[in-house]
Order: sequence, then structure tokens, then C-alpha cells
Amino acid sequence: MTTGKQQSWFFSLRGSLLFLAILTLLSFTYLSLKYSTPPPQVSKLSLSKLVDAPVTGKEEERGGGGEEEEGEYSDTYHSPRVFKLNYEEMEKKFKVYIYPDGDPNTFYQTPRKLTGKYASEGYFFQNIRESRFRTENPDQAHLFFIPISCHKMRGKGTSYENMTIIVQNYVESLIFKYPYWNRTLGADHFFVTCHDVGVRATEGLEFLVKNSIRAVCSPSYDVGFIPHKDVALPQVLQPFALPAGGNDVENRTTLGFWAGHRNSKIRVILARVWENDTELDISNNRISRATGHLVYQKRFYRSKFCICPGGSQVNSARIADSIHYGCIPVILSNYYDLPFNDILDWNKFAVILKEKDVYQLKQILKNISDAEFVALHNNLVKVQKHFQWNSPPIRFDAFHLVMYDLWLRHHTIKY
Repeated sequence: MTTGKQQSWFFSLRGSLLFLAILTLLSFTYLSLKYSTPPPQVSKLSLSKLVDAPVTGKEEERGGGGEEEEGEYSDTYHSPRVFKLNYEEMEKKFKVYIYPDGDPNTFYQTPRKLTGKYASEGYFFQNIRESRFRTENPDQAHLFFIPISCHKMRGKGTSYENMTIIVQNYVESLIFKYPYWNRTLGADHFFVTCHDVGVRATEGLEFLVKNSIRAVCSPSYDVGFIPHKDVALPQVLQPFALPAGGNDVENRTTLGFWAGHRNSKIRVILARVWENDTELDISNNRISRATGHLVYQKRFYRSKFCICPGGSQVNSARIADSIHYGCIPVILSNYYDLPFNDILDWNKFAVILKEKDVYQLKQILKNISDAEFVALHNNLVKVQKHFQWNSPPIRFDAFHLVMYDLWLRHHTIKY
């Protein structure tokens, strides 16, 4: 009797499972047919209206400069249309609060000089104060700018250890006085520094380096740079000595050019392997001014490719020089998060190599066809405006792309 009940229960269970299997199969079949049907087509006219919708607001409120036409959003961007839409949203909405504290005659609120190795830092400090992105109302701010400049400390002979103490005391005073840092533990705060002085002065402050956004000219992974959080600041030595190059490929008869100090291992190898080559113009030192007026800069004009190895830091102002003078930059580095790397496709206007490729450098460059070189050169001309600082800032210049990078990062902050 018990056995019969068990068999009946077994067959009932098996029947139920079979029924559920058939029902599941029918459901999947229905859903497959439903969602495999092509969606209704959006007309090209409707899409173009969406993408080309005009930006509200006065042009001068966006920092001057003309509109970038649809054709100008070339494939030098990773995603031209996404960039266009996000950039316009940034122009309308992005707000930054600058902490007003600190003695402007010492290290805070310091208008950096707009020349030399720290020009990028100086331009940013000046541009952010004058820009439409600044707000006096911290409740409207998406990000908070910590305005401290380490370069003036160096000029006063302050040691790196004392710089770190000064920065720490300043940031801790902001944390104590205002509630904004503690909302996110500093994730919506950022500071800007160029060259190695600011990096050295702040790298000992773990709470600042790990939590806040760093906009630095030396974005090397081995000094704690975090690509999805931090921003690579382009190091630009302005003013440029000569006008921008471009659309002059017929004048570029030298295969590759580099001249500079041997202050890194890769530079030592580059000079040792190629300084006597007849096709690569490699100088084992800076070009002396005694050889003629602006000889160094003029050699950029004559070269197809300009070699950009890292020096004492991973970054080099030679990259921006190369772009300005129309010479294809050859990045020779293992650890370099290039400026605007999440916006621009560097492979469209530069040659990206590892340090081990230095031994095959000439053959790699000679293997680039004339058509490929012309394409790289034409794209290089298109991105020149992104590596130029201006005062007042102009749409799509270096300042605006740094702000765009910050705008992208503010979206990842969880309150």
C-alpha cells in the first residue's frame, strides 16, 4: 500500500515537472519572438536634431571661441557624439566651489606664473577663478577645489617635509571648518599641481592622495596615480616660441628627432643606441643657443616624428611641444596615463610604444606608410587646440578639457 502511494506521488511529481518544463519552453519561445522583432527605426533627421540641438546660453559665458561644427567632432575622440552631448551638459551645469581660506600672500589662492614648467598649474588657477564654472554657493557645487600651490614654497626654500606639513595643516583646517569634506571623505574635492614639487609635497598625505581627485602633470602609476579617479594634466611650456605647425608634411624630411638631458634610463638608452644614426636626429644633450636662434624649436618643424621619453618624471613637456609644432609625438613609456586619454584616441595622432621598443625605433617609424603618416598628421592638427592654454579660456582648450575630465569623474562620486 505504501509502495503504491510512493509511486503515485512520484508520477505526480514527474508530471508536474514536465508541465513546468513545457510552460517554460513556451514562455522562452514567446519572449524570443517578441524581442527579436526589430525596433522601429529612428529617422536620421530626428537623430540629427537630437545631436545638433543648439546649446543655450551666451557664447562668451562658455569662455569665448566658436562653435565646433559637427564635422569637427572627428574620430580623434573615442566617441564623438557622446563627447559633444556630455560637453554641452558640462557647460550648462558644472559648478566648482573654491575654498576662500588661506593667506593669498603665502601659498594659498596663489596666481601661478603663466610661463615655464608650472604654466599649466598657473593657467588653471587663473582660469578657474575667472570661469563660469565657479560658484560662490557651496550648496550648488559638484566639486570643491583646494587651492594650494607648492611652487611658491619651493621658491622660499621650504623643504619637502615642511611642505607636507603645511599642506596637511591647511587641508585639516578646511575639514574642521566646513562640512563638505566629511560628506564624501574628500571624494568630491580636487587639487591641481604640476611638476614633481607638488607630487612630492602631497604624496605623504595618504588621506588626501587616496580620497580626493589629483590633477597632476606626472600621472605615473608607480607614484599612486589612479586613472579612473585622478586627472592627467598636460604639461605645456607656454608661450610657445614659434607659431603652430601643421599641413606642412612636404617640409618634414627628418624621420625622427629628440634632444635633451639624459636624466632617465630610457633617455640614456635612446642616446646610446641612436645618436650616431643618419636618419634619426638624436642629440645627447640640449641644443645650445649658441648654434642659432630657436634651433631646437625649428627642428620640430622639419621632423615627421618627435621622440618623447620620460625624464625625471614620466611626463614631458616635449609632448605638447610636438603637438604644437605639428610633429607626431612618439610616446616611449611603460607607465603614462596620457592627458585626456579617456576623451581622445591617442593612437589616431601619436605613436604609442613601450620602452623596450627603443631598440627597434627606427624600423617601427619607417614601417609607417606615407598615407598613415599623413592621417596622423592631419589628426594632430585637429587636437592642437586641446593642448593650448588661454587667458581667458576658449572652448575646447586645455582648461575646458581638464574641466570635462573633472566633470566625468564627479559622476562616479557616491554621496
